[in-house]
Amino acid sequence: MNRDNGTTTRTTAPHPTSDVLVVGAGPTGLLLAGDLAEAGLDVTLLERRPPGISNLTRSLVVHARTLEQFDARGLAEDVLATGRPVDSLQLFGDVSLDPSVLRTRFPYVLVTPQFEVERVLAERARKAGATFAYGTEVTGIRQDADGITATVRTDDGATGEYRASYLAGTDGVHSGVRRALGLPFPGKAVIRSVVLADVTLTEAPEAPLVAKADGDAFALIAGIGDGLFRVVAWDRTRQDPDGGPPDLAEVRELTRAAHGTDYGMHEARWTSRFHSDERQVPEYRVGRAFLAGDAAHVHSPAGGQGMNTGLQDAANLSWKLIAVLRGRAGDDLLDTYHAERHPVGRTVLRSSGALIRFALLQTRARRVANALAGQLVKRVPPVTHRALAQISGIGIAYRRRFGDHPLTGRRAPDIRLADGSRLHEALRGNRFVLITPAYESPDLGGRDASRLVHGTWRGHRRTALLVRPDGYIAWATDTMDRAARADGLAAALLRWTGPAEKEPAAAPARG
Repeated sequence: MNRDNGTTTRTTAPHPTSDVLVVGAGPTGLLLAGDLAEAGLDVTLLERRPPGISNLTRSLVVHARTLEQFDARGLAEDVLATGRPVDSLQLFGDVSLDPSVLRTRFPYVLVTPQFEVERVLAERARKAGATFAYGTEVTGIRQDADGITATVRTDDGATGEYRASYLAGTDGVHSGVRRALGLPFPGKAVIRSVVLADVTLTEAPEAPLVAKADGDAFALIAGIGDGLFRVVAWDRTRQDPDGGPPDLAEVRELTRAAHGTDYGMHEARWTSRFHSDERQVPEYRVGRAFLAGDAAHVHSPAGGQGMNTGLQDAANLSWKLIAVLRGRAGDDLLDTYHAERHPVGRTVLRSSGALIRFALLQTRARRVANALAGQLVKRVPPVTHRALAQISGIGIAYRRRFGDHPLTGRRAPDIRLADGSRLHEALRGNRFVLITPAYESPDLGGRDASRLVHGTWRGHRRTALLVRPDGYIAWATDTMDRAARADGLAAALLRWTGPAEKEPAAAPARG
């Protein structure tokens, strides 16, 4: 085994046991691996691509909720530096949404190619001590009471095994982990023969992200840096097989059909053809193995929700794995990953599918319905806000139990605390944050600031909030009954943060 600066490129059997194996070095796997490694866990990331090979995908946008997750890790500025914020999100036809109305530090859509997000996340994971094994494909999985073993094959034909307490499959739509677990991936293709190309243009479009449709053709164009533009185009009258990449002439023709111009397109650095599926695995957890990102769910590119949903999967799973491996929670905490994220994946599947179907309506009557729906979205504020909240991730919430406060399970905004700090800053380092009125001195049960930060409101709110490391509210109360308030907090702290630290054993008395 060769290691250099935290990177492994080959493996031989047996491999020393890790705490967690992460399979797939896309954005989802990189965020997960970085979170785990920063918490001091032993993480090995297996990637079937050779080192230095970019993951050329169609993802182009980072939404507000994802930027909030980056902010809670001190990464937002690094990611923002890779792209351009835009104040309009194109949906279908001439319908666009204005994210500036969102209550967030990031009221826009960041246009940046996926490989830039991967670069930032990979650098963080390496610095935190994650081990990378490139050119390594998972071919089988075995589980037992003590751990999980991944059988692998490297790109030079060698075989071996990696062992860990848990394994996360973040290896994309063609997931080897999903196949090894024997899980189905039910669903269907939504549209076929979608063209992708990275091109150079003589004339830049009027905005960083432009999507237009005319008749049978649709084309989206986005600047991705270094003078390149990503084109995503489709024509219902041209349904060529996925395997045949388009040439520059076809890309130009599709762009002209949708936009009325090809903007002086004169070079294609890379082209591809794909079909867009709607699929979701029935279970996100199988014993000690988990699925996240495109390995668990895949949907149409409408709304740019794919990569963002996978990153939110990772943010939900990472703190739970840390809590269990650190002995602060029981294994049943990990069941909440499926319970919380599977419904979100299903919702994104439906919403993105509805958007793409609106965009591709064929008959005149259906196009009239499209136009009416577009006017509804643009002119009715509640509808607009709901659509923005869903697509941006700001409105995603997890189901609460009967009797829980209405805020439980909802995303916590980046609250400004009395000392001038922000919630996202307090969350850094995988911490819970308890926010109370300034006059309250809650009993934290001996938990120190490495696990739990206590802050107070700047104003006069009486609500107490316990915010999870992923920025969702675990517990809240408005009661003014001190005993009930204290009992509720004690129960919430025990449930979510585990028992208080044990007192060190007393030194034996000297005679």
